[in-house]
Amino acid sequence: MKVAIYSATYVKDKDGVARTIYRLVSSFLDAGHEVVVWSPDVSGTDGRKEKIVALPSVPIPLYPDYRLGFFSVSSQKELDAFCPDILYISTPDLIGGRFLKYAEKQGLPVVSAYHTDFPSYLDYYRLGFAEGFVWSHLRRFYSACDVLFVPTREMKSRLEEKGINRIDIWGRGIERDLFNPDRRSHELRDSWGAKGKTVISYAGRFVWYKDIRVVMEVYKRFQKSDLSKEVLFVMIGSGPEEDTLRKEMPDAVFPGYLVGTALPEAYASSDIFLFPSTTESFGNVVLEGLSSGLPGVVSNIGGCQEHIKRSDGGFIAEAGNHEQFFTCCERLIRDPELYKEKRQNGLAFAETMSWSAINGKMIDRCRELVEGRKDSGQSSVSSKQSGRKQ
Repeated sequence: MKVAIYSATYVKDKDGVARTIYRLVSSFLDAGHEVVVWSPDVSGTDGRKEKIVALPSVPIPLYPDYRLGFFSVSSQKELDAFCPDILYISTPDLIGGRFLKYAEKQGLPVVSAYHTDFPSYLDYYRLGFAEGFVWSHLRRFYSACDVLFVPTREMKSRLEEKGINRIDIWGRGIERDLFNPDRRSHELRDSWGAKGKTVISYAGRFVWYKDIRVVMEVYKRFQKSDLSKEVLFVMIGSGPEEDTLRKEMPDAVFPGYLVGTALPEAYASSDIFLFPSTTESFGNVVLEGLSSGLPGVVSNIGGCQEHIKRSDGGFIAEAGNHEQFFTCCERLIRDPELYKEKRQNGLAFAETMSWSAINGKMIDRCRELVEGRKDSGQSSVSSKQSGRKQ
């Protein structure tokens, strides 16, 4: 197959979405397919075989780390030149809409994925009044796709309740050679000042919609407890609220935005993973934590809870209830046998979550769509050209 992919960002390890798309492209390439990625936010290919097309873009106000892209005449010419068999659209934004129209015009199958739970962000930005409009847009967009892939059963049920159908589950995998307990570093822990302490880590964007206020409150609760000298918080990441976090959590360690082996080393050198976000469609970071040997403490709203339910690798607390999050972390600290049990459960679950198996099923579904479209006689003129690689 010749696969055209649009992604709002294609910078390796920039966030969970980028890591997922990067791994998906690797799986397509490993299976012998051709891939071109269009994105307004790109980096190099690390010597891989996919072609990357950088779309015109400008920094997004308030979030300059991300970029707003534009679909141009040259973008369509590049699509025509590639002559794809199928389009994959990762983001239902304006560019995603243009790619969707292109697929409709050419008679090509198109798939999308619910990587980001945009409606859940609205309340954090006091835009709750726009929720109806957002869901209406998402229904129209995804209804025009052949398949919408979602990462969890919980998310599938939620979207179906909103009137979105033709949904398949495509989970997320983990690179066990990268995220594993063997990367634990005593030197790194010493540099944090963590000797003899339990390290509670958070990893992700420092933005309010990740419920980082809960992390701050749990930190303050530990500061007032008899465990204050035995616990260290490590805040992995970056974002617009970093100054506030540093002010409210003066004894926490802020190692910055980590990439490459530095991120899994930081995970493995921690002890508990605290991630209270309610806006995750999947929660890659929780799976990364479990794979690194960290019991997770997550919210009962959003995709992260499914990892804990399926693995029994930690605890699920009531969304926004910092006292429950504190109690869950405290139980893991005070009960070594319970901690060991949850840790082993998480590691065993991670062993079953290989990228090759998970992405292989998704690629097979894409191939079925391509073959089905051709068998039905709906293929575009361009897709009937000879010499096309299957």
